[in-house]
Amino acid sequence: MTVAKKAAVRGVARAARPRPAAEGTLRPARIADDLLAWYARARRDLPWRRSRDPYRVWVSEIMLQQTQVERVRHYFSRFLDRFPTVESLAAAPEHDVLRLWEGLGYYRRARQLHAAARMIVTEHAGRFPQDVAGLRGLPGVGRYTAAAIASIALGLPEPIVEANSRRVIARLAGHAAPLDGPGGDEPIWAIAATLVPTRDAGRFNQALMDLGALVCLPDRPLCGSCPLAADCAARRTGRTAEIPARSARRAATRLRETAVVIGRAGRVLVVRRGPGEWWEGLWDFPRVPSTARGAARAIAADAALGPLACAVPRRLATLRHSVTHHRIELDVVACAAARPGRAARGRRWIGIAALQRLAMTAPGRRIARLLGKRRQRG
Repeated sequence: MTVAKKAAVRGVARAARPRPAAEGTLRPARIADDLLAWYARARRDLPWRRSRDPYRVWVSEIMLQQTQVERVRHYFSRFLDRFPTVESLAAAPEHDVLRLWEGLGYYRRARQLHAAARMIVTEHAGRFPQDVAGLRGLPGVGRYTAAAIASIALGLPEPIVEANSRRVIARLAGHAAPLDGPGGDEPIWAIAATLVPTRDAGRFNQALMDLGALVCLPDRPLCGSCPLAADCAARRTGRTAEIPARSARRAATRLRETAVVIGRAGRVLVVRRGPGEWWEGLWDFPRVPSTARGAARAIAADAALGPLACAVPRRLATLRHSVTHHRIELDVVACAAARPGRAARGRRWIGIAALQRLAMTAPGRRIARLLGKRRQRG
C-alpha cells in the first residue's frame, strides 16, 4: 500500500461513525463536509496543487488526459522549468514543445497546448478566460478540462467528471447503466452538478478524484475506509463490483513493420511524420509495412530516398510498442545509400549524436539510443 493510501486509511479511521443515508437519496451538504474533512487529512501531494495559478492547472490537466499521475509528475516539473509562463510557452517554437513532451504520448495535446498559449497571448492579452464558455474556446480544452480550470483555479462551482470521480459518483448514486457510448456520462455529470458545493468547489472536485484513486478503487474498493460509505448506494446494495458497468475491451490489432536506418557519410536519414499520421510532427526513421526481407525493395521504390547500396539490409533489432489499440512488432534494419537522393520536405540527413536534439517518436528514440550505443562501441 502506498504512503498516500495508508494516509487515507488512517484519516478515515479517525472519522466519526457513519450515519446511514435514507434509501435512494444523496445529501450533498453532508457529502461535501465528510469528503473535504477526509481530503484535508489524506490528499495526495501533487506539484500542480501547490498553486491555483490557471496556467499551472491548465498544463497539468492537459498532461493528465489519458496519462497516469505518477508519469506526469516529472514531465510537469520539467515543462514548467522550461516554460514558466503562458507567454514563454507561446513564444517557443513548436519543435521545442514537442521535444519536451517526448515520451508523454498523445502529441496532439502538446500541439493544442501550444496553439492555445498563443491564442491566450494574442487574443486574451495573456489572461485566461474567466468562465467555462471562454475556456472551451481554447484549442484542446473540452468539457472536463474547462470545468477543472474553472473550479480549481477560478473557484467557480463547476462539476467535473473523469475516470476516478466518475466511478465514485456512479457508486454513490447506484448508477448501474453503462457509461460508454453517446451520452453515457450525461447522468453522472447531472449528479455531479448537484453535489459540487458553491464554496471549495476545486478542493471538492480534487477530493473526489483522490477518493477514486486511493479508496474507491476499480477492483476491491476499500469501503471500510471510505468517508462516504454511509451514503454509497452501491455499497448498501452489495454492487460495488458491478458499478460502474464495465465496457468490453477492444481487441488489439497486431501489425508488423520495418524501420530502415539508411546511412550515408556518417549521417542517417530521418523523416517527419505528416498530418494524420501517428506522432504527427515528430521525427522517425523511414518505415515500411513489411518484413525485413522486403524492406530494401520497398525503400528503394521511393526515388526521393536515392538508390540503396545494399541488396539485403542488415538486421539490428526487433522492438515492440503499442499505439492506442495497436500492438506493433518493429524490425530495425540498416542499409547504406549510394547517394543522398532528391531533397524533400520532411526528410533530413543528420549525425547520430545530433538525433538527441530532435523531437522523435518513442520507437524512433529507442532506435537512436541503439545507434548511439553501437557508435560508442565502435
